[in-house]
Amino acid sequence: MRIQEFHQALAAIGARSCHIGRINRAWLKGQPLDAGTRHQKSEDYFPLSVRNGLPPIAAQLEGLARIRSQHTAEDGSLRLLVELNDGQMVESVLLPRDGLCVSSQVGCAVGCTFCMTGKSGLLRQLGSAEIAAQVALARRIRPVKKVVFMGMGEPAHNLDNVLEAIQWLGTDGNIGHKNLVFSTVGDPRVFERLPQLPVKPALALSLHTTRADLRQQLLPRAPRIAPAELVELGEAYARQVGYPIQYQWTLLAGVNDSQEELDAAARLLKGKYGVLNIIPYNSVEGDSFQRPSSERVQAIKRYLHDNGVLTKVRDSAGQDVDGGCGQLRARAAGIIDVSRLRRQTGRPQTKDAR
Repeated sequence: MRIQEFHQALAAIGARSCHIGRINRAWLKGQPLDAGTRHQKSEDYFPLSVRNGLPPIAAQLEGLARIRSQHTAEDGSLRLLVELNDGQMVESVLLPRDGLCVSSQVGCAVGCTFCMTGKSGLLRQLGSAEIAAQVALARRIRPVKKVVFMGMGEPAHNLDNVLEAIQWLGTDGNIGHKNLVFSTVGDPRVFERLPQLPVKPALALSLHTTRADLRQQLLPRAPRIAPAELVELGEAYARQVGYPIQYQWTLLAGVNDSQEELDAAARLLKGKYGVLNIIPYNSVEGDSFQRPSSERVQAIKRYLHDNGVLTKVRDSAGQDVDGGCGQLRARAAGIIDVSRLRRQTGRPQTKDAR
């Protein structure tokens, strides 16, 4: 379901724009559609036709997504395995400090070689209402003041639905624009569309390397934009909207953590209006990639800081429940066996959803 379909259904039962706005706000808060306010009961506000017509619409929204399982982690995050109406599954993550990571696709077509989600390929897109439903579900559990589109899928490959959801969350969802974070491998359409929006989200760009040839190997179906060009596009957007770009760099031992790469990253990002998030790889037994040691990760952070690049260590939330990087869905779908997962120790304490 897309948001327009929801609004059309409301209009069909006699709801005017003021009624639709109130229903929107109630649903996005995780409340019943006919929820009243402190000052006014619903029966004193909604026409009889709307009150009578809301139950089947509410049932349709309830059917969009439901929580199949919850996985609490030591870092304060809560991984949610969300089942959609057709039985497909996606992941959402309630993060510490009132954040939520949402999915925009079932699977992903980019095929990043280090990502569990990409192993299944793209199965289908999520409608804008399905994306927003993840927020509504999460808010029934605890407050959500920030939404990051860093879950399953490449948001740029489902651009219309994602942008609809962002506009909705940034208005009736009462989420600050800079607290809506659009994460992408870098698609030219993103840099064309985002500046034109009333709600302009923050941007996170998956960089992972300064080398175009290596990036093509790691992200085989990402647009062929050189890392330096991607950074320039990100810098222009950051300066326009007034909040910094987040550059994502998944650390793969022996692949993109060399001194040569660090020197190139320092040259590329020094002085830019952004922050580099280094994300130690979430290792699985039998993988061709491995996670650098904690000592190496901290050394990389210090080196980049000392060379003028604001750098933070971000770890996939929920790794102690084997929930990082699409693993919950993969296990539920039988793509991987939980016994193959390696639990690492000595991780940095700062967490993220990636």
